[in-house]
Formats: sequence, C-alpha cells, structure tokens
Amino acid sequence: MAEVVLGVCGGIAAYKACELLRLFTESGHSVRVVPTASALKFVGAPTWAALSGKPVATEVWDDVHEVPHVRIGRSADLVVVAPATADILARAAHGLADDLLTNTLLTATCPVVFAPAMHTEMWENPATQANVATLRSRGAIVIEPAVGRLTGADTGRGRLPDPASIFSTALHVLSRRVPDLAGRHVVVTAGGTREPLDPVRFLGNRSSGKQGYALASSAVARGARVTLVAANVTLPVPAGVDLVTVGTTEELRKATVSAAADSDVVVMAAAPADFRPASVAEKKIKKSDDGGEPVLELITNPDIAAELGAAKRPGQLLVAFAAETHDALENARGKLARKRADLIVVNEVGTDLVFGADDNTVTILGADGTTITLGKLPKADVADAIWDEVVLRLASRFGHDGTPQDRTSGP
Repeated sequence: MAEVVLGVCGGIAAYKACELLRLFTESGHSVRVVPTASALKFVGAPTWAALSGKPVATEVWDDVHEVPHVRIGRSADLVVVAPATADILARAAHGLADDLLTNTLLTATCPVVFAPAMHTEMWENPATQANVATLRSRGAIVIEPAVGRLTGADTGRGRLPDPASIFSTALHVLSRRVPDLAGRHVVVTAGGTREPLDPVRFLGNRSSGKQGYALASSAVARGARVTLVAANVTLPVPAGVDLVTVGTTEELRKATVSAAADSDVVVMAAAPADFRPASVAEKKIKKSDDGGEPVLELITNPDIAAELGAAKRPGQLLVAFAAETHDALENARGKLARKRADLIVVNEVGTDLVFGADDNTVTILGADGTTITLGKLPKADVADAIWDEVVLRLASRFGHDGTPQDRTSGP
C-alpha cells in the first residue's frame, strides 16, 4: 500500500478527481487530498474527507503543530495533481509556496505526476509550455492533456485525461519510482497500415497496436513526452500522449519523419504494409462475368525505419521491429544492419501468434552485439524491458552536461 497525495486544483474537471480518488482507495492505497482554495469552490472539503477518510486542509496554518507543509510531502510515495491548472504549473515551476499544495510539491522527494486540464489557448501559451518544460527537466511527469470537449461549447486540447488512464499511469510510476525518460521526447508508432485497392477494400495486416500502445504508456510513466503515431488502432488512447492518427504507409512515413525531427528516440512498433497497389480503382472492383482472374499490380512501399536510420542525429536512437514467420534471428540481424537501428525487437508472428494477444515473446538485438531473450510476458512488461535497454544507451551517449557525444552506432 502506497501513501499517495492527490492535489486538486480549481478547474471544472475537479469533479473527475473524485473518481481518481476512488480508484486509489479501492485498490488499497492511502490517499491524502490536498486541494487548493479554488478547488473547494468546485468540490467541497466534506466530499474529499468522506471519500479519502482523512482530514482536508488547504493552508499551511491548519494543524500547524503537525507541520503539514513538510510532513505530507516527505511521507508521500507519489504525488498526483489532477486537474493541474496553468496556475499550479507556473507556481510549481518557479518554486512558489503560498499554500499547502505548493509546499507539499516543494518538499516531496517522491515521483510527481501532473495531469493538466485547461483551455487550449492556455495550454499552448508559450509561458505554460516553458513551465511544463522546466518541470519535466527536473524529473516531474507532466502528461499531455486529451483532446475533446472543454468548458462550454469549446473543443480542443486541454481536456483532463480519463481518470482510469491517469490511475494506470500512476500505478506504473509507483512501480518504477525513477522517471528515467524525463526530459526526453520519444516517438512510438503502432498498429498496421492499410493500402486501398478500391473504395471498399484494402491490403493490410493483423497488427492490433497493443505493443506500441504499451510502449507509449510505459514511456509516459517514465517521464517522457510521447508522440504516438497510430495506424488503424481501435484501443483506448493512453493518457498523456500526443496522438497522431494515420491510415496508409505513406501517411505513417510523413507523420513519423516529422515527429522524429526533434525526438531523442523513435520506436517503430507499427507494422507498415510492405506493398501497395500501383493504382487505386475509383469504383468497387467487380467479379468478371466470364470468370476471368483479376490482376493486381503491386509496388514496394518506402522503408520508413531505414529512412530514419540514415537520417539519425548524434545521440538519437532508433528501435526497429522485425515480425518474422521463419529464420527470425537471421532475418532480424540483416534488418538491424540495413536500417542502421540501435536495437531491433524480434518476434515470430502468424496465426495465433502475437497479433491481438496481450502477451509477447521477443528477442532484443543490439547493434553493439547484445542479445536479450525474453520469455512470454505481458506486453506492458516487454515495453519496460525495451525502454530499459533504451535508457542504458541514452546514458552512454550523453555526457555529464547532457550534450550528445560524437559517436555513431552500427554493427
């Protein structure tokens, strides 16, 4: 059982924190709610006290003999601020301490997770973005807000992620304790591309996107800013990611190359179609009346991972995936070299293998000659194992001042 501090700020989404509190308490965690004075205008102190079973205070002057402004932060295993307003992000970034929550943030030595919620213009304002960058650089986890309905009729980025998603991220943070991807921008691709044949048919594959989504969720919990490029995935969007949806391989290529421009790591977990039709019929292709066989001409799609590998910046890492039906390791080693990847994740695929399953069996090959074989594991655990290898390589490529070292990778 963990000691969790739930900070609640004065935004309309404060009512959703009640559900987040319930998820923590029902899973056995001890939760102390620390609202701001503004938060109590949306949800009153009796509600928080009743749901948490603990007293609620907003000021350092309440119960002074217990020194709450120091004790609460010191004893916490995790601090989650949800919703986190633009105001609290600014005050936390600048080290202000004018109420119990900001004092708790200054004294906490445990992981801190901010779940922002505000209007789009406030989130995108350069001041807010600078404050977010500052917090992330210090190891705080600031998850990206969701896109959706805001206060009134407004729609855009700034909506509080679903409480269940925030809770899932928080549990992952508790299990890791160290935000070892803090300050990093990672790009993860997921799903399978589809190449149109006509208005109703396409060439595609069975990729569900589960492994890519697990990688994205894990990266958020480890402190990264995550761009998730998803091709035809129907899974719930992980809390805290910047989602880009695509359909075809060319769309995947454009989105990934664009996102990779300022990234530290690119993980190509998606399954792009290797081929596409040379032309797309404007109308549905009909069966021939004389029973003749249709002829389909295919052309090769671009190799996105190879393009990214050739364009890697000093210090940037590329993780490729190799889904193989036979000679898996031999084929993967060839791909590792051709794509100039730093790591390649190998798994055998086929009917009843990997696609759509919740677990995976993989081997991770490194350009430095390392080989790591993982037994059958949940895809979330596989994701963590991949990030563990990435973190080791990031550490070896950056100097003590955080600047990239002038070294290249390759077999």
